[in-house]
Parts: sequence; structure tokens; C-alpha cells
Amino acid sequence: MGNRQKPGKTPNRPGEYVERGPRGGHVPNPREVTIEEGDTPLPPTSEKGHTWERTGPPKP
Repeated sequence: MGNRQKPGKTPNRPGEYVERGPRGGHVPNPREVTIEEGDTPLPPTSEKGHTWERTGPPKP
């Protein structure tokens, strides 16, 4: 899988991020966020131990 990042950290790159489980697996009803250039930090996830994974560039 891709580069996972913890909530509350500054994202490596802007883009679309989806919530992943503690070991990178899918979670039911995952949160999805768009991080633009200059946005900090990554928001909290729905459960402790979950991470954020970048899925692509920001949508226009």
C-alpha cells in the first residue's frame, strides 16, 4: 500500500487522503479529506490507531 501518515502530522504532499486501519486495511465508512497546499495538520481519524493514506492529487 501507499504512504500512511498519522493524524495531527503535517502531510508530505497535498492530495486526497482516505482513512485506513491500524495495519493499512480498509475500514467501514472511511473518512476522506482533501489536503491543499499549506493545509496543516492532518485531521483526526474516526478511531485511535487509524492512519491517513494519500490516494491521489487534489480534485479540482
